[in-house]
Formats: sequence, structure tokens, C-alpha cells
Amino acid sequence: MPAERTVRHERSGAVGLVTLDRPAVLNAYSVQMRDELHELLGGLARDADLRVVVFRGAGRAFCAGADLGEFGTAPSPFEARRIRFERDVWAALRGLPVPTIAALHGHAIGSGLELALHCNLRVATRSASLWMPEARVGVLPAAGGTQTIPRLSPHAARILLLGEPIDGATALEHGLVDVVVDDDELEARSLALAGQIARTPRATLVGLVRLLRLQDNLSVGDAIAVERRLALRRSATRGRRR
Repeated sequence: MPAERTVRHERSGAVGLVTLDRPAVLNAYSVQMRDELHELLGGLARDADLRVVVFRGAGRAFCAGADLGEFGTAPSPFEARRIRFERDVWAALRGLPVPTIAALHGHAIGSGLELALHCNLRVATRSASLWMPEARVGVLPAAGGTQTIPRLSPHAARILLLGEPIDGATALEHGLVDVVVDDDELEARSLALAGQIARTPRATLVGLVRLLRLQDNLSVGDAIAVERRLALRRSATRGRRR
């Protein structure tokens, strides 16, 4: 019997809706989810009628980060991360030609938050809990957090070094999200923003997204490649010490 899918995709006109769908484990990012997202993002990139994509989470959270159960069954932290990197979801997400919106509620932790940070816009509920706990457990972020957060927030060092959760309102003050709403307004506000963007001609949106990526002397992709090498090296060292 095939495993249930962990990602759902719907269309509403020119708006794509991508839902992380592992609610029983707060949409923890697994190898299966990686594979499904990679395949889906490739299809979205080729969709000539698409103008904007909204990413959201089913149930009580956006994404609680890496599936620790899979980390526990891998031979080492290095091997667990290497497997997750075999298909570069993050590059595929950054490479989408149209704008992306992350709708955040509940937990957005670690790689779950990093997924949202690769989007162009982020809408969060006031009660959302956003954090990068890697420093607390002795590992490095490996899906872009050390590069996306400093590009967005003057509080990057505090966010990354202390690993403390912040709510939606604080995330807005820190520059990590663009809009904060009451919990029951998240879906309506996110879809309203998507609808507003979708009224713009696709060629204009594609051009704007491309130009936004030119803002850094060192591309996010190159910086993340450095981050990834360091993260894998750290995981390998940690694995040998066990």
C-alpha cells in the first residue's frame, strides 16, 4: 500500500496552494516530504499560467522542522542531513519564477522556518512560534537560515545564537515576517495578498522576482552552499564523537 502523500497542491485561478500535510507530527520535514516538494516545485516552475504560490501547513502548525525520527534511525547526523540534501528543495523554491507567500501558524521551527524565509512574503499569526533551535542542540542550520535571516533582520545574531522562540508580533518587529494577523484571519489574509499579486501580469511578476534576487553581491545559493559544507562537516565531526 503506497504511503499517504505529505504535500497537497491545489489551484485557485492563477494562485497555487501548497499544503504541508503531516498534521499528526506538526508537518515535520521528512525525506518523503522532500521528494514530493521537489517534484511539485519542478512542475510549478513549468506552469505558464501560475502567478503566485502560497505555502501553508495543515493542522496546528506550519512546519516543526526536520523529522527527528528519521535523524534517529540514520547511521549519523551527517548521513541524515546528506540524505535530505540529495534533492535541493531550497534551490527549487528559490528558483520559482513567480512570487511566493508563506502562511505561518503554530510552530515554524528550524528548516520549517527556513522554508518560509526562502519565500518572498510571510504572513504570520500573532500566536505563531518562530525559532531556530539548532545552536541549542549543537548543530548548524543547513537550509539557509544563516544567510536568509541576516538579509532580513538586524537581530540575526540573537535569533541564531540564542535559539529562542518568538511570536508573530516580535517576528514582525525583527523583520522576519511582513504581515501579522489574528489566528482566524490567516487564510483569508494570505489568499487576499495572493489574489492581489495575481492581478499583476505574469511577465511583470517574473521580472520582479528575478530582479529581487540580484540584491546581494553573494547570491543566497552560493552562501547556502558554504553553509551546507560547514553544516555537513559539523555533523560528521559530531557523529564521530558519539
